[in-house]
Amino acid sequence: MSLGHTILGLLESHPSHGYDLKRAYDDRFGRTRSLAYGQVYSTLSRLLKNGLVEVEGVEPGDGPERKRYAITEAGVTDVADWLARPESPEPYLQNTLYTKVVLAVLTGRRPYEVLDVQRAEHLRQMRELTRRKATGDLADQLICDHALFHLEADLRWLELTGARLDELAREVGER
Repeated sequence: MSLGHTILGLLESHPSHGYDLKRAYDDRFGRTRSLAYGQVYSTLSRLLKNGLVEVEGVEPGDGPERKRYAITEAGVTDVADWLARPESPEPYLQNTLYTKVVLAVLTGRRPYEVLDVQRAEHLRQMRELTRRKATGDLADQLICDHALFHLEADLRWLELTGARLDELAREVGER
């Protein structure tokens, strides 16, 4: 996710201080990992340098002065362009799990155990996400659904690979 675009999107509704942007980000997107203040201010500095935000006002604070940032027309255009661009799906064409299964075959270990351990971990995570989804708000439900669908696809791959281990062993042995 682009932090710069996210901050621009948050600023589009109204000008804000860095502190308020961090809080808005954490409330909407940082449910499992909050944003560090340093990330907010370094991103705002970069956006300011690139002309995508401007300082709308400076107010005294308990510590340093508080700057209120506003999005510029160039920032609005940048967010609109980013939102209109599709995200590239990330296929796992050479993932770690596949590598572990092949290495287990090559080294004479039991690839079924690799698959079983991974299946157990996937199921554990799915139970955790299902609990979180049941008690969460709509944002949590949507985030958990996305993760659950990916884990379900991984489980199907684990089952398919388990059913084809003999064939994989023959193929790997021939190379």
